[in-house]
Amino acid sequence: MAYDVIVLGLGAMGSAAAQHLAERGKRVLGIEQFTSPHDKGSSHGGSRMIRQAYFESPDYIPLVLRAYELWRKLERDTDTRLLHITGGMNIGSGDGELVRRTIAASTQHSIPFTVLEGRAINVRFPEVFPLTGDVAVHETNAGYLFPEECIRAQLARASRAGAELRFEESVVAWSAAGDRVEVRTDKGSYSAGHLVITAGPWANEALDGIVPLRVTRQVMAWIQPRTGVRPFLPDRFPVFLCEDARGGAHGYGFPAIDGPEGGMKAAIHGSADVCTPESVDREIHERDLRRIVDQLRMRIPALDGKVVRAQTCLYTMSPDEHFVIGAHPRFASCSIACGFSGHGFKFACVVGEILADLAMSGSTSHPIGLFSPLRFAG
Repeated sequence: MAYDVIVLGLGAMGSAAAQHLAERGKRVLGIEQFTSPHDKGSSHGGSRMIRQAYFESPDYIPLVLRAYELWRKLERDTDTRLLHITGGMNIGSGDGELVRRTIAASTQHSIPFTVLEGRAINVRFPEVFPLTGDVAVHETNAGYLFPEECIRAQLARASRAGAELRFEESVVAWSAAGDRVEVRTDKGSYSAGHLVITAGPWANEALDGIVPLRVTRQVMAWIQPRTGVRPFLPDRFPVFLCEDARGGAHGYGFPAIDGPEGGMKAAIHGSADVCTPESVDREIHERDLRRIVDQLRMRIPALDGKVVRAQTCLYTMSPDEHFVIGAHPRFASCSIACGFSGHGFKFACVVGEILADLAMSGSTSHPIGLFSPLRFAG
C-alpha cells in the first residue's frame, strides 16, 4: 500500500504529526521502534514544564500560545486532563540573563507576570529563601503536562482518524527520489509521497549527520522535602527555574504532584555527558544526585532531603539549543523535526501542526525561521 505520508518515530513530535495529518484526511503510516510512550528517549518521567514567559527567545511565544490552545483541544477531544496550571517562578540575580530575558520576552508579548524582590519572594513562597540580589519572575499561566498521557492521546486521535501505527518495528534505511520516498524496516518496505522524520535522540542516525546534533545524558530526581510535601503541593507551589549562582546550568523542578510519598521532581538543565541512545549510562550515581540537590537547596533548603527515585533521559542538542524544524536540506519530499534541546515537549502539539503543513504544502504560517535546518549549512 502507498501512503501519503510516513512518520518515522512516534514520540512527542511524531505522534502529533501523525494526528494532525490523519485528521486532515491523509493516508498516514507511523513507524516506531519501541512501544509508545517509552522510557528510552526524551518524553517520559511523568511531567514536563509548560510556560509562556520564554526567556530562550520571544520568537517561541506565538508557538507556545498556540500550543496551549491545542493541548486544551486535545483534552476536550479525548476527555483527558493533560495540562495543569500552577504558575511558574524564574528566580536568579536581578541582572542575570534568566530574569532579564524572561521580563523582556513577557513584556514584548504581554504575558502576565509579577516581579518579586528580596523578602517578597519568601513571603509569597515561604519555602524559598532567595540569595542576595535575587529577583523572581512569577508567571501566571505556567504549569506542567503529563507527557506519557499527551502522547497516548495524540496516538489515539491519529488512530481514530485512520492512521496506521506500527510499533516495535525498526527502520533499516530510507531513500527519496523526486516526489516519492521509500522506507525499509525489519518487517517490510513502504512508499509515500512525503517522509516526516521525528526520531528524537536517534535523529543523527536517521539523518545521516546532515544536522549537527549532540545527545546528552540527563538525570531526573524525585526528592522528599525535609519539611514534607504539604508546602509544595500544586495549589501552593509553582513549577520553577533557578539560576545557578555559580554560573552553571539552570536547575528546575515541579511541585509535589505525585502524592505524599512521591517527592518533588527536580533536575539540572544541561549535562556534559555526551552519549548515544545505545551507549547511555542508565545507572544513577551519587554524583548525579548530589549535583541536583546541592544546587537547588541553595534557595529551597527543604530539597536537601531523601531522593526517593531517579531516572535518566536524553537531550538532543542543536549547537545553538534552538529547535530544528523544516525541509530536509537535500530532499524536498522529507521534513525533519529534531534538536529539541530539553525544552521542546510543550511544543509537541503545535510542531505536529507545523509538520502537517510542511508535508502537505511545503510551507506553514507559523513563524519557524529561527529553526531552519539550513542555518547549519557549511
